[in-house]
Amino acid sequence: MDAMDEIVREFVVESYENLDQLDQDLVALESDSSSRALLSSVFRTIHTIKGTSGFLAFNNLESLTHVGENLLAELRDGKRTMTARTADVLLKMVDAVRELLATIEATGNEGSIDTTAVTAEIQSVLDDPTGGAAAEAEPADAPTGDADDVIESAIAALHDDEDAHDDEDEELAVEETTDAEPKPVVAEAPAVKRTPKIGRKPVVQAQTAPEPGPEPEPAPAAVAPAAAAAPAAPKAADEAPVRSAAEQSIRVDVEVLDALMRHVGELVLARNAMTNLAADMDDPALVRASQRLSLIATELQQGVMKTRMQPIDHVWNKVPRMVRDISSALGRKVRLDMVGKETELDRGVLEAIKDPLTHLIRNAIDHGIETPADRVKAGKEEQGVLGLRAYHQGGQVVIEISDDGKGIDPEIVSAKAVEKGLKTAGQIENMSPQDILQLLFLPGFSTADKVTNVSGRGVGMDVVKTKIDSIGGVVDVQSTPGSGTTWRLRIPLTLAIMPALTVECASETFAIPQVNLLELLAIDDKLTGIDHVGEAPVYRLRGQLLPLVDLRDVLGRGRRESLTGAVITVLQADGGRFGLLVDKVRNTEEIVAKPIAAAIKGIGLYAGATLLGDGSVTLILDVPAVARRALDLQETTIDAGHDNAQRGDTEQMLVVSIGEGRQIAMPLGAVTRLERLPADVLETVGGATVMQYRDRITPVVDLAQMLGSGATFREELAFVICTRGDRTVALIANEVVDIVDSRAEERSEVSGYGLLGSIVVKDRVTELLDLEAAVTAADASFYEVDEHVFNDAEVAELIGAGKGA
Repeated sequence: MDAMDEIVREFVVESYENLDQLDQDLVALESDSSSRALLSSVFRTIHTIKGTSGFLAFNNLESLTHVGENLLAELRDGKRTMTARTADVLLKMVDAVRELLATIEATGNEGSIDTTAVTAEIQSVLDDPTGGAAAEAEPADAPTGDADDVIESAIAALHDDEDAHDDEDEELAVEETTDAEPKPVVAEAPAVKRTPKIGRKPVVQAQTAPEPGPEPEPAPAAVAPAAAAAPAAPKAADEAPVRSAAEQSIRVDVEVLDALMRHVGELVLARNAMTNLAADMDDPALVRASQRLSLIATELQQGVMKTRMQPIDHVWNKVPRMVRDISSALGRKVRLDMVGKETELDRGVLEAIKDPLTHLIRNAIDHGIETPADRVKAGKEEQGVLGLRAYHQGGQVVIEISDDGKGIDPEIVSAKAVEKGLKTAGQIENMSPQDILQLLFLPGFSTADKVTNVSGRGVGMDVVKTKIDSIGGVVDVQSTPGSGTTWRLRIPLTLAIMPALTVECASETFAIPQVNLLELLAIDDKLTGIDHVGEAPVYRLRGQLLPLVDLRDVLGRGRRESLTGAVITVLQADGGRFGLLVDKVRNTEEIVAKPIAAAIKGIGLYAGATLLGDGSVTLILDVPAVARRALDLQETTIDAGHDNAQRGDTEQMLVVSIGEGRQIAMPLGAVTRLERLPADVLETVGGATVMQYRDRITPVVDLAQMLGSGATFREELAFVICTRGDRTVALIANEVVDIVDSRAEERSEVSGYGLLGSIVVKDRVTELLDLEAAVTAADASFYEVDEHVFNDAEVAELIGAGKGA
């Protein structure tokens, strides 16, 4: 590569960075058109591109940016105001510049790209003294042209820019900040951030020479690089205080960083092997050398990983432009709120989440947020709110995409799933509302083009889930019809090196990523705490029932003969918790995940493989896959069978809490299911409380209110479901506390409506519920032989009556 090629390459890379900021500034100017700082920043960027393109003889690019600069100069000088049409043509100019830069990067010249139409459109705005203000009279919710074409072009433009950065020649800025005096070797580095390589300085000086004089207001920090030797140095420092003299910046090819990361991964494996070897040998010198190697390897690992970390704003900086284009095309009014832009992730993770984020954001605007007219009818503000939030939690990064739109109706989703043959009506009947929302992620659950009978949700969601799963993340959805939807992504900080817990089961070793690990429990031989609800094993952990999965059963290695020495690893996956029973816990160590053969991956239980310190190859468990195979974690219900309800002279009792600390017990054998549902499922029909449960109108009794403790007010409630034949009654409680064994002789009599007596549960007096009285309070005909079942017409009629009341 000769000197001129290097200059062109630096020009392209630097221009891409400036265009990313330009998108944000132009969108911001629509809201704050009087900001001279933003106008000055945009003007500088275009002026810099124009000057350098003229020096490099890119005439097409120079003429395009020249006419754009003229328009920006009038805006900056106050000769015209920013309008939607002005913003449109400037954004079109930015897209055209991107297209030219991509061609220059690929071929070294501008190719045959024709920008005359864009240039003419900008010139027409210049010739119009009103600046296109007359066009503003069109209503925002009456888009012109094909909205899908506008959306696709907007997203394509963003992805073209992303793809251009993904080439093997892409570079990352690596910054070094020093508080002390710079060392001699550092002093030789360039002193200005983003300074081009040798051969570029004359270009920068040439292009900045004709720049206009000082502005009345300082420009923001995100401006194009200025000439290294500027007389107004104090002013430059005021404009960009974050660019202190102590900051040093160079460009490093991503390939170099990737190679470094691979070598560090191998070094970590060698360190683990050396640590194991030193532990087995009684040699103090070897131990000291091993400890020194471990320290250096850890510091090197942290340093290299830090160079790969980038703020999520590198992805989010394209969102304002996307939201503007899509909302404008669809006639929506959308306010974008972004929190946590500084949250850092590994570059590989950022690349992996670009497409899922783009799809979720588009869906939120296209199928979530209503038109202004529809929002006003629903009692909302005309402008919808799209929120992006990122934060660290438990060694992961959580990204939330939320909207205040119409939400997702589980009934419509379930009907669509049955229509497409993805689920049967019988399967849907046994699913909770949250389970039904998970159907959105099924392959094939999609609607064509503009069909919105499921609000458009689910289109390509299987691709979103597949991509997030591929990086060890989890995607979940929560929605309230009429109020909005929140998509939540939980993803690892990095894909290269991860801490893991190694365990043994059936004489084989497996690795469990620590991001999924909550705690470890040793089982007491005499009092294990393990019980059964129906045929499902559960563990009573601090008053909560924890579903148990034996890894032996999952692997098909036969049933466990004894629990002696077994360990419960409490894991989290898909938004739920469960206990994985293993034979032994070995160690914790950092592992480097390696891909596995397609035949092994097809088993569906393993996320990869790794080499341990002792040289053995170990499979890495895919915790969400294990959970999905052994449990239905998304279902918060527990089928409580009757087979184990009676144990000799004892009776199993379900203990729940109500009111302010009261505990109530009822026979477990009479309970069919336990549900956790939001309080807004409750409706009132004819003065009685009911809820829609499995396509039936189900009577509901609030136990606290029935027993004189006042009504239960919570966002989420525990429901005890009792079923007899085709009749169902739901009892409301605060929480499900425990399942205990009770003997008849241990009970004492008490007087009071709805109570049969009391027992002592873990040193607390617990009242025995008269379940028959509670159930008949909800449905007086519950125990009658002739039972009435509401048909579909009656259900619809009752729902309508309840909502109209």
